[in-house]
Amino acid sequence: MSKEEKEEKPKHVEVVTKKSLQFFEEYINNPAPTSYEWEGQKMWLKYLKPYIDEHFVDNYGTAVGVINPKADYKVVIEAHADEISWYVNYITSDGLIYVIKNGGSDHQIAPSKRVNIHTDKGMVKAVFGWPAIHTRHGGEKEQTPELKNIFLDCGCTTKEEVEKLGVHVGCVITYEDTFMVLNDRYYVGRALDNRVGGFMIAEVARLLKENKKKLPFGLYIVNSVQEEIGLRGAEMIADRIKPNVAIVTDVTHDTTTPMINKNTQGELFAGKGPVVSYAPAVQTNLNKHLIKAAEKHNIPFQRQASSRSTGTDTDAFAYSNGGVPSALISLPLRYMHTTVEMVHKEDVDNVISLIYHSLLDLKADQDFREFK
Repeated sequence: MSKEEKEEKPKHVEVVTKKSLQFFEEYINNPAPTSYEWEGQKMWLKYLKPYIDEHFVDNYGTAVGVINPKADYKVVIEAHADEISWYVNYITSDGLIYVIKNGGSDHQIAPSKRVNIHTDKGMVKAVFGWPAIHTRHGGEKEQTPELKNIFLDCGCTTKEEVEKLGVHVGCVITYEDTFMVLNDRYYVGRALDNRVGGFMIAEVARLLKENKKKLPFGLYIVNSVQEEIGLRGAEMIADRIKPNVAIVTDVTHDTTTPMINKNTQGELFAGKGPVVSYAPAVQTNLNKHLIKAAEKHNIPFQRQASSRSTGTDTDAFAYSNGGVPSALISLPLRYMHTTVEMVHKEDVDNVISLIYHSLLDLKADQDFREFK
């Protein structure tokens, strides 16, 4: 980077506080697999409540905090709360457990991972076993991890012993890995996709409250469930709220790590700012509103083309209720759907700032249509 480029880089403004970082760590470490998000949702609402006027939770667990609930014009800021996981699918007679995916779990990273099996009797510890390297030599082609050959070992030798622990077909399974800060630069942990989004929208609510900002519209801070299996929570809550505008935040890929083709994936960097997306579901003028806010408030940002769909809850909001102007602000993330997902601290601050300023620059009855 040249001297001129260094001088042109916007000055970073820290947003996340020591207290909010403590919540973030606890929130990431708490498991919240798809369709079992409730403990995480309770933690999130407890943190959010001082900054909102009221809240509600729908039948499937999507949690919503509301500021200025009597306003007719409704604006949503949204993230999703669920993490990828596994289900117990089959218990062998000798006490080993085979699994199926709950969301987009990566079978190739499973071997040697520690997990928790969620049962009515509490957590049961287990590991994804894998044959030792010494035993994999010979004339046969070496097997790679696949859904059909990865298995859990919880230290039992019979099916009956496994079931006595409370484990049965349908129990959900999550990884044990926990949050850390790497090189004072990155937040690292499992399920940053996308509980980091829930954290960031909660921080927006905190800033509005602490800075005594009054919005001329109703703000709905939405932490949706079941995104990882098809945007289902967003579909349900969009129908209930019927918003006028939706700003969604989720993660996207940092494409600068090895084995990623920039020709197909684009070029996005962790540490270079929030990402605004271009896709049919992204309403053009709302997207321009976000970019204008970024430029006005000196917030660095990047651009991404998402083709047919964004693959995020943006799509669910955009195509609900006859069409809701929707846009996406993404956070670059390394190693998605692994246990060591990484996001840059400055990007987190800047996504929070971009949502915050975009809201403050929004009018109470803003119409984003090109023509009437």
